[in-house]
Amino acid sequence: MKQSITLGKVTNFVGLGFLSTLKDLFTGKLEREDLKNVLRKTVVPLASMLLFIGLWHLGAKSLYNIEAEFKIEKALTDQGPEAADALRSCMASGDSSCQPNTLPSPSQVWDSYKSLLRDHNIIKADKAAFIEKTAVLNEKRLAEGKDAITYTGRPSFVDQIFRSLKTVFAGFLLALFIAVPLGIFIGLSPTLKSAFNWFIQIFKPVSPVVWYLLVFMIVKTLLIDSSEDSSFTISFISVGFCSMWATLVNTAMGVATVDKDYINVAKVLKLGPFQKIFKVVLPSSLPLIFTGLKITLSVAWMVLIAIELLAQSPGLGLFVWEEFQNGANDSNAKIIVAMFVIGIIGFLLDRIMLTIQNWVSFDKTEGI
Repeated sequence: MKQSITLGKVTNFVGLGFLSTLKDLFTGKLEREDLKNVLRKTVVPLASMLLFIGLWHLGAKSLYNIEAEFKIEKALTDQGPEAADALRSCMASGDSSCQPNTLPSPSQVWDSYKSLLRDHNIIKADKAAFIEKTAVLNEKRLAEGKDAITYTGRPSFVDQIFRSLKTVFAGFLLALFIAVPLGIFIGLSPTLKSAFNWFIQIFKPVSPVVWYLLVFMIVKTLLIDSSEDSSFTISFISVGFCSMWATLVNTAMGVATVDKDYINVAKVLKLGPFQKIFKVVLPSSLPLIFTGLKITLSVAWMVLIAIELLAQSPGLGLFVWEEFQNGANDSNAKIIVAMFVIGIIGFLLDRIMLTIQNWVSFDKTEGI
């Protein structure tokens, strides 16, 4: 008995509590409700994933057959039986030059994922070799007050992921620094609420494309004499302006709905304006503020793709557009890889925000 209790403490401490669950499962001590929870949290998600992959495979195969038959029939009509037989044989051989360009299968997407990783390793090696080759020359140029020679080769898929993450976090921080202070002031002052309400209601639904064009008009003029690449600046400012509205509205609502008793206690204690904000208002409104921040981060990640495409910023948005324009046989599979990467990163960003919210707020939630 003592050994069992000790084992439970150790497994829980190191985060391996599922070992105790497995032990109970095999020894018959697992309660029926616990078994249901295990099945719901492990078996059901795995089964749904397998079902999704199976349906995807069948759908891709069906679309492949439809387009293949269409191409063969067209070759038969336009060029005769020999051309149709040759095209059918070419398709059966797996030659990429004659394959239908339709929805890729799961195996094709996996192959493209591995291809993108191999490409990243090649570019990474080339970049390291370039840095090593120019190290001495760059030291000399820097000593003479000149700019160092930088690597200007094409970015890899992984490089583009990090570029997008850099852009979205810069845009998120911009939205945070604008929306939270403004939301606090609006929530505390009915006069400011009336003054800004029309502004929020008009500009909140504006499309990311329009925000990009507005930011482009301003930034290109402000940086007219600069030799720096302005695509990153335009991208993150556009992302920040598009995504800040949820945080602004939720912060104002959270501050405006703080319990009046708390405000009265602050008056009794004679707290100054900033003390009242940081010791009473912000702690009470944190749940709503973090709800707004989570929405802001999600919106920022969604609009990023369109904005990077327009700004020609070398991130995931430009990658997807270039693959679409490329039209190569594996382009569709690479687009699907990017889609999964975008979705997984978006999910992880949401979990990060949820963890921070549970860490700093009294309102604990598991999210969806």
